[in-house]
Amino acid sequence: MTRLAPPLSKAGGRDRPYVLHLSGDFPDPVESFKTKVIKTLVDLTADAFDHRVVSINRVSPKAGALASLLPGQPIRIVEQAFEHGIALSYVAPGRGIMHRTMLRKLADWLTARLLAEDRRPDLIVGHKLTIEGIAVRQVAERLGIPYAISIQGDTDTKILSVRRDLGGEYRRILEGASMVFPFSPWAFERILSQLGIAELPFLMLPCPTDIDTPLAPRIGGEGCVSVFHLKSFKRKNLGHMVGAARLLAQDSSGFPGLTVIGGGEPGEVAACKALIGDTPGVVLAGPMGREDVRQRLNRATAFVLPSVSETFGLVFVEALFAGTPIIYPAGTAVDGYFDDCGFAIRVDARDPRAIADAMARACREEQALKAELAVWQTSEHARQFMRPAIAATFAAGLNRAMAGSAASG
Repeated sequence: MTRLAPPLSKAGGRDRPYVLHLSGDFPDPVESFKTKVIKTLVDLTADAFDHRVVSINRVSPKAGALASLLPGQPIRIVEQAFEHGIALSYVAPGRGIMHRTMLRKLADWLTARLLAEDRRPDLIVGHKLTIEGIAVRQVAERLGIPYAISIQGDTDTKILSVRRDLGGEYRRILEGASMVFPFSPWAFERILSQLGIAELPFLMLPCPTDIDTPLAPRIGGEGCVSVFHLKSFKRKNLGHMVGAARLLAQDSSGFPGLTVIGGGEPGEVAACKALIGDTPGVVLAGPMGREDVRQRLNRATAFVLPSVSETFGLVFVEALFAGTPIIYPAGTAVDGYFDDCGFAIRVDARDPRAIADAMARACREEQALKAELAVWQTSEHARQFMRPAIAATFAAGLNRAMAGSAASG
């Protein structure tokens, strides 16, 4: 049964363009702890647009809902209103089973929902190519409105590599988009290459953070620091960081230490302690508040996080604004944003020796790297990662999408 919510559009928003967002990464009443990146983008540009959000949450089918999976049967959806729009719980199998089929059924439902209202969106935005993009393209075509797509590297590249059978679908989605917002250069380049696309209208859109006020770098750092929730220790590559620490501890130059900031459940903490073992200088510092993290980063020699996979990695930008050089993984995270910056050291996340060498270099060249970082913090390049510039970029892209602009970034 569907529980109806009020109309998506707001009576008070008719003086601004109506932009509808379809996102599985928006905090809502169903799941409040989702990442806040899309919400922040919406909030930063709320004065210029009447933003409304359809926040989607997949629910695995139970026995009573299996009929909704059959051809010709409507998708099973429960919706509820919240401040930014509606939260949907839709029934669909996991593990990519019936992936396109169920998203097209979702598009059928959303199209009917929007056609029944007295105001249609001026633009619809899908906040991942490989999931929301399937539904957004169908809705936009049926309503006769333009659409935009954001590219979130970790999810989009993974699904593309697994669902090669949907390559044609994803190519058509991108080629039909009026604007594309890649969060990171590496993901955009990889997806264009995989799909054989030469050119698209795009604007690179870094993820916004509330930690974007620069702290001057401090010489005489207290070793290397990493920050992540311990439930993600495998993806964040703690094992290779510990391996790098062991290599450095064996070197005659010594090891400056590695402090890992982040909380976790007892089992996660125990697993990390077991991984660290008797490795000298590696410390689990537990969770800290955001301002405490910022101050601890400012006292560090370098920030290190050679993640196995990462869509963007806000903490890298936060570390730079905290005055700390970064060691980041090649082919993911912020790769492509800092190619010519000495204070951002690119490493092969699969190679503990490469990580160790980067940590040693960050300590050996601390003064020079932090001097370069201090200059960068006041540069135009740095400003592109601050919220006012990100908001301006997002707003410009939305306006160009509604105008049907084909100019590229």
